[in-house]
Amino acid sequence: MAELVKIYPENPNPKAIQKVIDVLKKGGVIIYPTDTVYSFGCDITKSRALEQVARLKNIKIEKANFSIIFSDLSHLSEYTKQVDTPTYKLLNRALPGPYTFILDASNAIPKIFKSKKKTIGIRIPDNNIPREIVRALGNPIIASSVHDEDEIIDYTTDPELILEKYGNVVDLVIDGGIGDNFASTVIDLTSGSPEIIREGKGDLSIL
Repeated sequence: MAELVKIYPENPNPKAIQKVIDVLKKGGVIIYPTDTVYSFGCDITKSRALEQVARLKNIKIEKANFSIIFSDLSHLSEYTKQVDTPTYKLLNRALPGPYTFILDASNAIPKIFKSKKKTIGIRIPDNNIPREIVRALGNPIIASSVHDEDEIIDYTTDPELILEKYGNVVDLVIDGGIGDNFASTVIDLTSGSPEIIREGKGDLSIL
């Protein structure tokens, strides 16, 4: 059974964060809170963990549309192609926040996902827990929402119920309090002007 680790978003305890990092470095899969829904996650450098998350979502890793979580925009150039100034200003204005931005992927992304991925969704949640995890780990983690058939239902907002359902298939569940049941707003920035792919949580006036 996975361990349930309590972490307070306002002030994440470094010892608790380190416990999460130890699991991720060993190739473990976690469930963690964001500023929207709870999410499956793993270290993007651990291919077996990526495959396990894909299995949990009933998809092949080559077909997976996992987003990746940054702690800040300093990771951008490693995982995406160079963005122009207006795009960077938009990212800077909106993040941290409940948005997934689709950008052209750098050459690193197809290797990570064993696919021909040309784009990647990036997130910097307005929640200290995932940002601290990424900061302490030293590279991004993936994000893939915990929900069934695209229907976000009540048990997915409660970490104890999440543990009950997924405790035997993941290594650690973070209790960061009751989660939201609105997904992030997805905005495609690959065509020159922002295109809203999915309207979720988040103010569209940032565009």
